[in-house]
Amino acid sequence: MKNSDLQARFNAIRSNKLFELFVVSIIIFSALVIGAKTYNLPPYLEGTISVLDVGITLFFLVEILIRFFGEENKKNFFKSGWNLFDTLIVLVSLIPVSGTEMALVGRLIRIFRVLRMISVIPELRLLLNSLLKALPQLGYVMLLMFIIFYIYAAVGSTFFLKINPELWGNISISMLTLFRVMTFEDWTDVMYETMTVYPLSWAYYLSFIFFTTFAFLNMIIGIVVNVLEEERQKVRSEEEAIKREGQPTLEHLQQQLNEIKRLLQKKS
Repeated sequence: MKNSDLQARFNAIRSNKLFELFVVSIIIFSALVIGAKTYNLPPYLEGTISVLDVGITLFFLVEILIRFFGEENKKNFFKSGWNLFDTLIVLVSLIPVSGTEMALVGRLIRIFRVLRMISVIPELRLLLNSLLKALPQLGYVMLLMFIIFYIYAAVGSTFFLKINPELWGNISISMLTLFRVMTFEDWTDVMYETMTVYPLSWAYYLSFIFFTTFAFLNMIIGIVVNVLEEERQKVRSEEEAIKREGQPTLEHLQQQLNEIKRLLQKKS
């Protein structure tokens, strides 16, 4: 059998939706096996789980090989960061570390196999890529949020220190208290405590919640959604471009018609 035929078969296998669903189910099963190891199990179950873990690792190795041999240009396989990540996780999982000082590292590597779900499912890759591309814009929002946190923490530490030193003892503790307020974790208890001394301190908390929880978090959501839509539009454009490549253009059709006319004129 020719190498091209093998490559075509491997490519057909890795492009098959049933194969992709089977890989996803194995990843989910692998996560369940990892979770089962955190319980106190009878010896026979621990042995069964160990055998299953080895079987899962060997399956992932076969799956990586299928994807590698299914690639027309083998160099392109390693140009993808996700392929490198998957290969590294599988290769490290093959190293026998049970009963050694590296056993903890081996367990951690097996936990990260769950992340392979991102590399297998395109929609998850799109979400993660959108989040990474949104980070530069999110950085400025986070910087502005930190400035608001710092100002409000300094004000809170100045006015509320004597009321409750455990919550307003210094600026770092005050920022933790404000984070509690922003996440609505019993924030009314904090507010009512300061209102016994400063009745108008409710304006301090409400304005802080408005800036952080409502304004800035909505800005973050808006940025992520906007970048996600841009990425989806880019993917759709690439798919349309691939479809157009296989279709003849009007100029090409016109040239063919001209050639046919010239041949007919010569025959006549």
